[in-house]
Amino acid sequence: MMIAPQRVVTLHYVLSDDQGRVLDDSRSRAQPLEYLHGHDNILAGLENALDGHETGASLDVTLAPADAYGERDEALVREVGRDAFPVEELAPGMRFQTPGDDGPEIVTVLDVADDRVRIDTNHPLAGQVLHYRLEVLEVREANRAELAKGHPLPPDVDPAQVEDRKAP
Repeated sequence: MMIAPQRVVTLHYVLSDDQGRVLDDSRSRAQPLEYLHGHDNILAGLENALDGHETGASLDVTLAPADAYGERDEALVREVGRDAFPVEELAPGMRFQTPGDDGPEIVTVLDVADDRVRIDTNHPLAGQVLHYRLEVLEVREANRAELAKGHPLPPDVDPAQVEDRKAP
């Protein structure tokens, strides 16, 4: 079956940076990625590259920063009060997830002073060229519950038990 909107795609991927360092590998975690094509579940550049491929396809995709997590924005590096953090011990490199205007965002601690913390709210991969090696394992039609939710359902969820809020 061909990858197209309204279909669930299962794939393995290896993500690496421009220096060839592996940043993520779904196979090493024995956890393939499953997403609903056409519903903004993954980066648009990856979705565009996968469109039209079939089960068994292997492809290499390179995404420029603009097609991945964007360019770095130095305006997103700023100081906040130490009391903004829920933990006693803070160190450079620590990451926290916090609510943002467009959903959750990752905050990286850059420097810690007595009562101030310098943080970076750029995505950790912002400004990087990303290289993906993809292997399509399965393509199937999404069920109504998945279309209503906008993502694949976990294997232990019965689609009949999910409230369908989309019109037929």
